[in-house]
Amino acid sequence: MSNATYREAGVDIDLEADAVKALIGSLSFRRTGEFGMVGDLGHFAGLIDFGPYVLALATDGVGTKMLVADALSDWSTVGIDCIAMNVNDLYVMNLEPVAFVDYIATDSLDPAKMKEIGKGLNEGARQANMNIVGGETATLKGLVNGLDLAGTCLGVQKREDVVTGSAVSPGDLIVGIPSNGVHSNGFSLARKITLENGGYGTVLSDGRTVGEALITPTRIYAEVLAVCAACTVHGMCHVTGGGLLNFLRVGPYGFSFDDPMPVPEIFSWLAGKGNVTEDELYRTFNMGMGYAFIVPETSVETIMEMIPGARVVGRVIEKRGVWLKGREIR
Repeated sequence: MSNATYREAGVDIDLEADAVKALIGSLSFRRTGEFGMVGDLGHFAGLIDFGPYVLALATDGVGTKMLVADALSDWSTVGIDCIAMNVNDLYVMNLEPVAFVDYIATDSLDPAKMKEIGKGLNEGARQANMNIVGGETATLKGLVNGLDLAGTCLGVQKREDVVTGSAVSPGDLIVGIPSNGVHSNGFSLARKITLENGGYGTVLSDGRTVGEALITPTRIYAEVLAVCAACTVHGMCHVTGGGLLNFLRVGPYGFSFDDPMPVPEIFSWLAGKGNVTEDELYRTFNMGMGYAFIVPETSVETIMEMIPGARVVGRVIEKRGVWLKGREIR
């Protein structure tokens, strides 16, 4: 049996990186006057100068996880996913999410489905303590097939409290925080493997179906703000599409994972059924670690006391790259 890959499932993360680089290369204009941009494009969120504060914007969507929701006729939690994928990108810089707008593009409207989506958005906003201040619904028959849910989030923080990752240095420890499943990335590959191996009704050893495991909403890491107030944090990472390679966005150093987080069963099932290599798994999925702090050793105990399941999974090294148990992931 051949090894299933994200690229064969329709997503080439290397091509995506090149495409994003090409797009960013065309974005040269900068506003003059007040409220200019702080820093460069390419971090998890874009910053705007607001005097003693910075504002921040992040945007993301649920992706092809919507197709799993469609297959299960369960749209009650995808709104949580949409908000989680946005606010978690703000938390990475110790930014507090305060407002959100959603965008729904669909080929046809279904009030019952929209009501369920609204329930999830409302719950996600509650978990993140954030207002949903508006949104847009577009019926785009002929352009969109199905329903795509995305959104944009506004965050704020005092300028001196923003965590940019500039303080990260070799010797720092990486403290991983558990995910609660696949979250909202890698679903092109996850769906391909599932549909070729019994479908969403296949039962896992914990009694859940594969569909139930896949539809579990993305964890919202709201506790990050309290952690940053309680101890020194040099950098953070939201482990999304690209898996461990996301750490390369944090700084110019290397990240060595010698003791990774326990792997939830859904990932082991996907790996076995799809014959997916370890490298492919860790550059596609979160593999049980949805978020991480990069900190001096003195902060580790505080984080472990504040967040159940937190543990040291690795360290920062001089040589740029990402290593898993001594082997470089590319």
